Amino acid sequence: MLSYFSRRLPILSQSRRMLGSGPIGVSSGASNGRSVTHTVTALKRWSCDDKDLPSVSQIKAIHIYDFDNTLFASPLPNKQIWNSPTIGQLASPDMFINGGWWHDAAILASTGEGVEKEEPRGWEGWWNEQIVSLVELTMQQKDALSVLLTGRSESGFGELIKRIVRSRKLDFHMICLKPAVGPANQKFSSTMAFKQELLKDIVYTYKDADEIRVYEDRVKHTKGFRDFFFAFNKALMSADSPTSRKPITAEVIQVAENATNLDPVSEVAEVQRMINTHNLAVKNGNAPPGVPPYQIKRTVFYTGYMIPPPMTDKLVTLVNLPPNTPEGEVRFLANSILITPKPCPRSILDKVGGIGKKVIWRVTGTSVFENRLWAARVEPVPPTQKYYSENPTPTVVLALRRGAKPADAVRIQNWHPVPDDKAFEFETVVGEKVLLRVEEEQANESEWESFFPNKNHKRMHPREEEYISLNGAGPQSQSWRRKPTSWSRRPERLVPRRQRRERWIFSWRWWRWRKGPWKRPWAVQELGRRWREESWQWVPQL
Repeated sequence: MLSYFSRRLPILSQSRRMLGSGPIGVSSGASNGRSVTHTVTALKRWSCDDKDLPSVSQIKAIHIYDFDNTLFASPLPNKQIWNSPTIGQLASPDMFINGGWWHDAAILASTGEGVEKEEPRGWEGWWNEQIVSLVELTMQQKDALSVLLTGRSESGFGELIKRIVRSRKLDFHMICLKPAVGPANQKFSSTMAFKQELLKDIVYTYKDADEIRVYEDRVKHTKGFRDFFFAFNKALMSADSPTSRKPITAEVIQVAENATNLDPVSEVAEVQRMINTHNLAVKNGNAPPGVPPYQIKRTVFYTGYMIPPPMTDKLVTLVNLPPNTPEGEVRFLANSILITPKPCPRSILDKVGGIGKKVIWRVTGTSVFENRLWAARVEPVPPTQKYYSENPTPTVVLALRRGAKPADAVRIQNWHPVPDDKAFEFETVVGEKVLLRVEEEQANESEWESFFPNKNHKRMHPREEEYISLNGAGPQSQSWRRKPTSWSRRPERLVPRRQRRERWIFSWRWWRWRKGPWKRPWAVQELGRRWREESWQWVPQL
């Protein structure tokens, strides 16, 4: 659905910094200070498509179309496959030596069933049809310049994007991708810097154009374009403007992102290929110093009897929400029966029949815990069927109010029987809730250790560093251990009596000064008291 958050910008503000230093005019296109003549021939150098451009006098409107997720539904990393940090890493150009998700042409070529199958059918189903219709209208408008604009690299994606566009029989005057160096030897610090430099060159060249429309899906880029045209038009209206170019009516149209995903198997295979290429470069010494090899690891959130989506839709009908419950306050689940949280040990997995084992269940009751957790009690069919669950009662968590946790289901004491028409029977499959992640490759890492991210920072015991042992038993944080000094280890008879007394007084005064009683919790005060009574009782009382 095309959503418009646009405004017309004939008279614009902000600063001139966005357009570079110095006055804006006919010679403002070069970042190295050399004079640049804005001609159709010079503008053609921005396009990777060898096509003659219309004359300056012919163009009255300029239409700019973004490619990724505006015109074409480019695949994004699947949030159902990768954890959040990994999605950010894949999008970064600095993660892998050969670039990331948006810098590898094989990812885009894997869209659908691949180039060989998708090109003959024009990548059917992978287009934003509303934007396609607008492009076709632009093609019919004789006085409009049509430009396809993307921040993907010209060297890596030029031919592929031209094949995709031509398969749908879309015709643009210019197909512009980000070059390594601009026509006037410009260097671009970002995609937005490249796009703004190109837009400035287009508007200066077609000086008779009265309006420009930019279709963009990224909110940040939409704002960047609007701010750019504010500053651009203000500079044109200033008294010291060296060009006769009139301000242009700019309309930046926010397009709803048309997000899609690759086939899960293909996506994991493509990421593994990127990792293999990266690791090979690291192994051969072709990587910068300090760049590590990577591998794909699994994060298992829980193991359970997985409920199919059609049955989930039926189970959530057992939830009776209070009237006037705000929308979004309650999250519906009904997707599994817990076996174990985190990875399931092999011994337990063998008891339940292993991954893929099918078990049939019947709903026997429902309950609501503190008006924030809705659950259904289930039993296997037949009752003699062996199963395992760490919950005292096999339970399906149906819904959670904001702030509630599925673990609260074990606190349910009272269950209400369900009528026969609500005693649903359904089949489940033993499986795991898993997300993949990309991490640095670790030598001698076991399979069990690989399940846990950030093992180096994982606590060995829950909140161990906050546990203070007052009787010498139990775990104790290193920061609470009194490290004996060299003089305290010397036999008492070798330390003069007055020296022992002075050292004890100094130590206690230093403790009081650093950790005054108004700064310490009760446990620390108690620790200090026992420290004095037990550890220092050999000090003579003078």
